[in-house]
Amino acid sequence: MSDVPDEAALLVAELLARRWLPRQHPRVRRALIDADLWQAAQNRLAQVGLRLIDNIHADHVSVALLRGAESAVFGEAGLNANNNVDLPRDGVSLLVVLWSLIILPKRERQAARAASAEGDTQGEMFNTERPMPSASAVSPVVSYKALLADFGTQLGRKTRMDGNLKRLETHGFIVRHGDDIAEGPLLDLLLDYDALAPRILDGALGDVLARRRSQTDDGATNRAGEATEGQN
Repeated sequence: MSDVPDEAALLVAELLARRWLPRQHPRVRRALIDADLWQAAQNRLAQVGLRLIDNIHADHVSVALLRGAESAVFGEAGLNANNNVDLPRDGVSLLVVLWSLIILPKRERQAARAASAEGDTQGEMFNTERPMPSASAVSPVVSYKALLADFGTQLGRKTRMDGNLKRLETHGFIVRHGDDIAEGPLLDLLLDYDALAPRILDGALGDVLARRRSQTDDGATNRAGEATEGQN
């Protein structure tokens, strides 16, 4: 066990230098299965007011402030602000919209695949634990053109939205591949799913997402029907 503090220090140093690390990183993989290493890293971070954050639905781990350190760092004004990464108000709105379009359906897909995998093991003599499907395997992408058409007016139109997308990409919330906007390393780590999901699903944005999903499902059905007709 003498090497645990050294490994913990290296893990913490790399996290602080890079801001996030993939779960498949060798030191992260070891920490996820070695409770002593995980706790040693948490203890190192706690000495400077930080904590290691991780959830099984995300493909990365990162660091965040301990709750007790937040007021000392940001002050009451900072804690009462809508964010602490200097995003403008329409940038925060864009972040919430993208979180809703990417993380909510991703979590549903992960749960569905996990349930399906569990069902497949019912008939096995020796059941083995199936891992949660990775975010990269099930996370949807959002079309920039569709986002601009659906939410551009509410989010400051093209120029403002382009600037805010760049900010979100810089902060690690999203990644962009041409016209596609995908989940970034921090999108499912720094936003509290348990607090945010009910507010969205029970609020006005929930109705918008339901209509959008219905349109997506109708479009998929129509494309499937056209494909079938083309084969006949």
